[in-house]
Amino acid sequence: MALYDRDYNNNTANVANETTAVVATSVTFMKQTYQLLGASMVASALGAYLTMPYVATISQYKWFIFGFVMLMVFFGFNATRKNPTLHLMALFVFTFALGVMIVPLLAMIIGQGNGALIGNAFLMTSVLFGALSLFAINSKSDFSSWGKPLFITMIVIFVASLVNIFILHNPLMHVIITAGILLLFSLFTIYDTQNIANGAYDSPVDAAVSLFLDFFNMFTSILQLLGIMGDD
Repeated sequence: MALYDRDYNNNTANVANETTAVVATSVTFMKQTYQLLGASMVASALGAYLTMPYVATISQYKWFIFGFVMLMVFFGFNATRKNPTLHLMALFVFTFALGVMIVPLLAMIIGQGNGALIGNAFLMTSVLFGALSLFAINSKSDFSSWGKPLFITMIVIFVASLVNIFILHNPLMHVIITAGILLLFSLFTIYDTQNIANGAYDSPVDAAVSLFLDFFNMFTSILQLLGIMGDD
């Protein structure tokens, strides 16, 4: 019995040690992810700040910038994944480009004399993003099944947005789509954060990209909605 008790205790200790190691690894991964997220926000802010004087040129080539961003999302990060240095560089190039892409929106807000809305939108986004992230981490619910419905909804909203931009030109439709984007990426924040906490990502860079896209789309949606209400 003494030998049995000793083996049982040793096995229990091993399980406890493995659990502690997994938790420590998860915490380290989350820390690295949020550090990269913060650095990505700085890169995006620099992209917007440094290119603000060239808003006319950026407006002229906005669809080329958008195309580059899409290429990075679907091909760029996959191509650099095996090289950690290039993968990290891709993150900052990508987030810098997103900062450049929203220069026309920022310039429009500032030109209307509503520059304070940018700071307000960032603060509101930060509070909402933080609350949703904490909820996702602490919730006992499983959100892993949300992926496919959220992706399908994103495609529907993207198509509706293009239709409105090129065909309908409907201001009310724009408001509805913008509110839909805000809701969609709020749900994506919950989904992505829980996936990161559960170890669904192999690289903190990929995890940071997901969270940055959530934050970025929430920020631009809130900024547009505040700008619309300010116009009213």
